[in-house]
Amino acid sequence: MGNMHNKNILVIGAGLSGAAAADFLLELGAQITIIDNKPLQKWSESALALAEHGAKLQGGSLFLNVAGFDLAIISPGVPLSVPLVQSLQAAQVPIWGELELAFVYSRAPFVAITGTNGKTTTTSLVGEIFKAAGHEVFVGGNIGLPLVQGVGGVSADGFVVAEISSFQLETAHTFKPKVAAILNLTPDHLDRHKDMAGYALAKARIFMNQTADDVLVLNYDDPVVREMKANAAGKVMYFSRKEALEEGVFSVNGQIFLKNGKQCINLMSASDIYIKGGHNLENALAAAAIAWSLGIEPSVIARVLTTFTGVAHRLEKVAEVDGVTYVNDSKGTNPASTEKAILAYDEPLIMILGGYDKKSDFLELTRLVASKARGVVILGETQEKWRACFDEIGYSNVLEAGQDFAAAVAKARLLAQPGDVVLLSPACASWDMFDNFEQRGDLFKSLVKGYLEEKANVAKKEQT
Repeated sequence: MGNMHNKNILVIGAGLSGAAAADFLLELGAQITIIDNKPLQKWSESALALAEHGAKLQGGSLFLNVAGFDLAIISPGVPLSVPLVQSLQAAQVPIWGELELAFVYSRAPFVAITGTNGKTTTTSLVGEIFKAAGHEVFVGGNIGLPLVQGVGGVSADGFVVAEISSFQLETAHTFKPKVAAILNLTPDHLDRHKDMAGYALAKARIFMNQTADDVLVLNYDDPVVREMKANAAGKVMYFSRKEALEEGVFSVNGQIFLKNGKQCINLMSASDIYIKGGHNLENALAAAAIAWSLGIEPSVIARVLTTFTGVAHRLEKVAEVDGVTYVNDSKGTNPASTEKAILAYDEPLIMILGGYDKKSDFLELTRLVASKARGVVILGETQEKWRACFDEIGYSNVLEAGQDFAAAVAKARLLAQPGDVVLLSPACASWDMFDNFEQRGDLFKSLVKGYLEEKANVAKKEQT
């Protein structure tokens, strides 16, 4: 469906990706109806402004007569199980996501990165490597801007580097990245995918249309991901931080190597990677594999790995107040991600945990928290679930903050002593109290900076 002029298109979801898709389609001359279960007064200004360009807006429910629509674009946050989608399927209306729409209209090839953890860091790293190599590049998707806002600005000689979630992949049809990467798979979004098998199937859709000319980058150290090679039509390149591979990108004895049938290149010392931690070594290996598979010079890859400082909301140091370091890891939205964050620190921790319930199991993580943290603050929809887990292991230094995020940070401040790290890494999504993890992380940073200002004001008063 290349020509959208005068097509009658339904956009389901008025959030960031839905509004961007609607705007894009209006520019192509389509007739747009946008529907969202949020009432109109809760829509963003940019979504409401689409009415001025001819879009019909319906808020407050997801019920609509689907007759007459040529296509539906569904936002990633809307499950395919809702009755509206079932009605569209029964009426044989094609259902795309914003990813599919962007791919259809992109002149540039896609480099697509998915996995449970590390997607944002790896995607950002790949984008920086491509820029350093002189390539035209747009970085977007599940990170930053929706893809439809950037693909039009990249020529056929450039690249679209996209962070892709399992939700986005559910509505991919013709999507075919030149390079696809799957970083890891640990339990996540089981409220949507039901079980790990369903989750893995959703992730595997990233390479379902690849051909022999394409590349699939896989984590050799993750058994489920490693075995995906069996279903790959493209060339598979592994990366590993545990094994010396016959072919691929790996780290052994503190060195990173790039190896194929013709050569083995000692890229750099792993300790020279700017962003620290075993999980970031894994991200760096994946980024190096992606870049090398597209012919980028090893010297360029190494240079970026030694200078890239990381991404917002991922182990982001905010400030030090009264000898206590505050770290924003709001992107830690599942237990495996929070485990990696905890293991990045040797200092005593004060943890802030809790949020939307994605049906994750917290018991193993609470054991790790108990071994590393002097105190814990729990909050949000999962508060009682966390309390039960800590009670089960006999860990008692736990405070509750309910639905009050500012109170949670204040309680963490009270628990902390000089030399501690207050770590916001909730192991849960943010959707019970926030629109997204960025909003949660931004509030954390704002509160901590408020503590700094408070200290500065007290110091001024004492001087006068």
